[in-house]
Amino acid sequence: MKKWKKVTASLMLSIITLGSGLTFLDTPPASAAANAVPAYEVKFLAKPELVLNTDGTPRSEVIQSLGLNPTARNINVEYFDTNALGLDAEGWNVRFRKKDDKNNYELTYKKRYPVINGDIDAALTLANQEGFDQSDDNYEAEIDWGYGKQTLSFSNTKKVDTKATGLQLPSEKDALNLLLDKLPGKLKNWSDSNWGKQQLSQSRAYGPITFQRYEGTWNGQELTLEVWPIRNEAGTGIENIVEVSFKTDDSAAVSELRNQLMQLLQNKNWLIPSDGLKTQAILERY
Repeated sequence: MKKWKKVTASLMLSIITLGSGLTFLDTPPASAAANAVPAYEVKFLAKPELVLNTDGTPRSEVIQSLGLNPTARNINVEYFDTNALGLDAEGWNVRFRKKDDKNNYELTYKKRYPVINGDIDAALTLANQEGFDQSDDNYEAEIDWGYGKQTLSFSNTKKVDTKATGLQLPSEKDALNLLLDKLPGKLKNWSDSNWGKQQLSQSRAYGPITFQRYEGTWNGQELTLEVWPIRNEAGTGIENIVEVSFKTDDSAAVSELRNQLMQLLQNKNWLIPSDGLKTQAILERY
């Protein structure tokens, strides 16, 4: 009788254990954070020889057609990377800038992902796997949409109060110290512990460059035209890069708005039918 009870108890324990195991297996895993939801910035390059006056300001027809304020905001900017562009090689850009009408510095740490064949979801999923998801409110997700390609970016911008006036930037050393002090954890430990800190510690300034931003309203959208006077490829002088852009959170409307702006620029013969990355040009030429 005792033997039978032992067998029965053993059998019941096995069933309970098995049942517990089945219950465990049937329990869905905790869901991961959803992919980030990006805003959009549509950017087109314009022909400087046709949209600018000889002094680098936009021509009156451009101001009228794009609804621009003829008075520009001036912004002074420099980028930091190693001589070997180690940060850029991992898709990171570190930017330091000062606006003429603000009493703070803007420190921006940006990670970029290429969007291949228009597959934004694939880029967002890869970014999610690397730590950029919807739950992270320290970074702003954005799709930069140019003439022929799209890029997903995540930007973390920090502001530091300053008594500096106008466009005055701190010394290269002081700017780098501020960037290191505000360094976000994702970049600091990107591919290894302290990798980003080590890269940034060995970085130098690329620039500075003072560019002009003209703001306006086109087709119900806030639109900007920026004029970037940067060193030419030969290093013998300066060339103007002109960029026309608008931002929107409306993913349903962005494609049509983009088509309308492209059509306007094409009809005026102002559009350069290619993509260009200012940051890349600056890193290569300075």
